[in-house]
Amino acid sequence: MALFDGIKRQLRSVIAWQDPAPNVLFEQWTDNGDEIKNASKLIVGPGQGCVFVYQGQVQAVIEEECLVTLATANIPFWTTIKKFMQFFESEHKVGIYFFRRTQILNQKWGTKAPIKYLDPHYRFPVGLKAFGNYSYQITDPRGFFVNVVGGQSRYAIEDLRSVMTERLLQPLSDFLAENRFSYNDIDANREEIAQGVFERLNRDFAALGFRLSDFRIEGTDFDDDTQRRINRIADMTAEMQAAQAVGLDYASVQQLAALRDAARNEGGAAGAGVGLGAGISLGQTLAQHLTPSATPQTAAPEAASPPANDPATLLTQLKQLHEAGLISEEEYAAKRRAVLDRL
Repeated sequence: MALFDGIKRQLRSVIAWQDPAPNVLFEQWTDNGDEIKNASKLIVGPGQGCVFVYQGQVQAVIEEECLVTLATANIPFWTTIKKFMQFFESEHKVGIYFFRRTQILNQKWGTKAPIKYLDPHYRFPVGLKAFGNYSYQITDPRGFFVNVVGGQSRYAIEDLRSVMTERLLQPLSDFLAENRFSYNDIDANREEIAQGVFERLNRDFAALGFRLSDFRIEGTDFDDDTQRRINRIADMTAEMQAAQAVGLDYASVQQLAALRDAARNEGGAAGAGVGLGAGISLGQTLAQHLTPSATPQTAAPEAASPPANDPATLLTQLKQLHEAGLISEEEYAAKRRAVLDRL
């Protein structure tokens, strides 16, 4: 059997890429090792191409269906006789690498980590996550073989997907930063963003020997920190709109909320007095903003403003400073206790 296998290896071959796996981009033909005999037939089928490597160099690239007769220095049987003392090994090594010429459609992509950029409107850091699909085609088989495949005998679609994922983040983050899209503009401009990233990626991928034929952004999301900031902005916006609906400005709403909290949260006997004072101040503020303007003849005299050292005023100011993060919990507790001790 070994003798017949050796003789078979020396016969002319019919070389074809039969039933390639659906996930393979490049694959070396290895049915007869790497010794391709003179006058062997090479068949390149529909949607296929072939890179012909001889003695370590790319000699030809075939990019259409055809039947080719190969000419090498390996002549059947005569090579066997000459190389008997070299264990039937020939120095005339040939590599046949088949590749797909067809478009590779609907490949999924997604950001492995959030894309970081500064929101141009709200001036806070945004962490954007995105996903979508793309399609591509090998346009320069020689360049792709030399620059990407290299010495691998098999290069799969999954291998190129990892290249896409690694090279996607920078063009996308650059485009968002340069075009100054706020977080709430992302979904409305997904097509424009996808087109801009598509053009940038193709400039990079041209040097690798392939190009995108399509690039889409199907959805976006934000990391947890960004989502918390967005929710806070949404809550504050809703409060502001509600205030405007009843004729108040946002500062007045915040003052009313602080007075209300002071009235509810101060405990103990002293707290009852503070709550009463805060309640009176709250009522005065509400009356000031919500009561229709009186005519000059019937206008009631304005209530006197509480003194600057009024305990209710001081407690309210302390609480506002604490909630704004301007004083620590310990500072707030100490100063609050000092005010209460004066009562």
